[in-house]
Amino acid sequence: MPHVLVLNASYEPLGVVSMRRALILVLSHKAVCLEDSGITLHSATSAVPAPSVVRLTRFVRVPYRGPVPLTRRALFARDHGRCVYCGAAATSVDHVIPRSRGGQHRWDNVVAACRRCNHTKADRHLTELGWRMKHPPAAPSGLAWRVIGTGIKDPRWRPYLEPYGGLDQLHQQLSGFEHHDHTDTGGVLPGPHGRSRPIRRGEQPEPLSA
Repeated sequence: MPHVLVLNASYEPLGVVSMRRALILVLSHKAVCLEDSGITLHSATSAVPAPSVVRLTRFVRVPYRGPVPLTRRALFARDHGRCVYCGAAATSVDHVIPRSRGGQHRWDNVVAACRRCNHTKADRHLTELGWRMKHPPAAPSGLAWRVIGTGIKDPRWRPYLEPYGGLDQLHQQLSGFEHHDHTDTGGVLPGPHGRSRPIRRGEQPEPLSA
């Protein structure tokens, strides 16, 4: 069953709930529907449009929120579902500084990677391979990440999440990777047989042909 985005009375995103829970909030006048899902729920006596976005009628003070939880879904969303080393579709998680060499499992040391790069890198440092990343990994920030990190998506949520961070990841998640711009190599160079490979230290990208 589809999920529903819940906003505070101030329009700040609070999280995602089941459609049943959202419908109860609306019917009990604890929330108002801002966007319909296009689904109609029927009972014995009535039909009710199911919500996609609801806003609470009373402001809820949220206690301090710690860092965004490091999950596979959130990590792939941060890295756009692409290998940070070569730009191919990511299928695994890699520790930049291997755990066997003291690396920790935290946002600034964990990246999305394809199986080939993960296997090639193994337990070596990037400097040993001559690899470098376009951007160092970092923990995501912004209230929208509480929703983006779940991996649940609905295009109707876009205008309510965009003001609260994670804009690039939000576009990727809602548009799908079929719209990925392949003209942006993301810090990688094409390798043999058209495969991408990481840029080596001191190497300059070749100009694109007309």
